[in-house]
Amino acid sequence: MQRYFIPQPFVDGKLMISGDDAKHIQKVMRMQEGQTIIVVTENQANEATIAGFEGQDVRVNKSSDALRSNELPKKVTICCGLPKGEKLDLITQKATELGMHELILFEAERSIVKWDAQKGKKKQERLQKIAKEAAEQSHRNVIPAIRDIVSFKQLLELSKQYDVLLVADEEDAKLEKRTQFAEILTKAHDQQSICVVFGPEGGLSRNEIQALMDNGFHAISLGPRILRAETAPLYVLSAISYEFE
Repeated sequence: MQRYFIPQPFVDGKLMISGDDAKHIQKVMRMQEGQTIIVVTENQANEATIAGFEGQDVRVNKSSDALRSNELPKKVTICCGLPKGEKLDLITQKATELGMHELILFEAERSIVKWDAQKGKKKQERLQKIAKEAAEQSHRNVIPAIRDIVSFKQLLELSKQYDVLLVADEEDAKLEKRTQFAEILTKAHDQQSICVVFGPEGGLSRNEIQALMDNGFHAISLGPRILRAETAPLYVLSAISYEFE
């Protein structure tokens, strides 16, 4: 069943859908009166029946109680040093499918890509659209927030709001005795928010790793193999899902 995120709530069980979502219902899906969709508003999903069409808008009536939420039991924030090319698109889409709560991009020492301030807003909006579409496809109740890019110093300040702070360290992965990610997760069952930092293609510098650890982060390895910048966040989200779901 097609799912749509609508910003305004139902009023007396009724709702008007407009914009791109209304266009998708009419022009792409070619739906008719009486057909049922899922409407997510205020992080709550309900089935809704198409009651009629008013020009380009679609009028729907709520037809079910709140549906079960499919959100991860932990709010996981993924922090990525700017990667190259279209890797951000992939990270945004797949991490959304795996339950990411929000994505924070930051300028790392080894980031090759530089964020163009003029184009940055459009890029952020495009990533937010990718997250919305992925959230609809994976039947989520929440669209992950794609935050404005921050400096490394700002990232350290933002990290103070999370319960569990982790940084993926490829040097830790090379050690004979590695930090077991699974052991850290088993100790986080009573915590609500998890923030995980990943470097760009070249990884994080030792200065950045040390600064993170000085600010309460725990270094983790993701097994003995070195993962690509776009693979590591998906590994972490999968492991978190396995542990808590």
